[in-house]
Amino acid sequence: MKHKKIISKFELLLIANHMLHEHHDNLISMRVEHVEEKDDVLIFKGNHFLDINGLPTEKTPKAFNMLKYLSLHLSNEFTLKQS
Repeated sequence: MKHKKIISKFELLLIANHMLHEHHDNLISMRVEHVEEKDDVLIFKGNHFLDINGLPTEKTPKAFNMLKYLSLHLSNEFTLKQS
């Protein structure tokens, strides 16, 4: 079993937002605002680019995919510090 680094939510959000900024497929105004952990999986939350009626826009699938990308890459490396 691989040992994961214990990290604070603040530190992890900094890393996640840096990864978003550096990713070739990033959405300029996208930021990760929250992270939680369930069953060893990090779940990131941020802007989903919904319209004024709360419906998905053309940017919504891309935003979802970026949040999934962060989860897949960072869940294997980090675990959240218990508060």
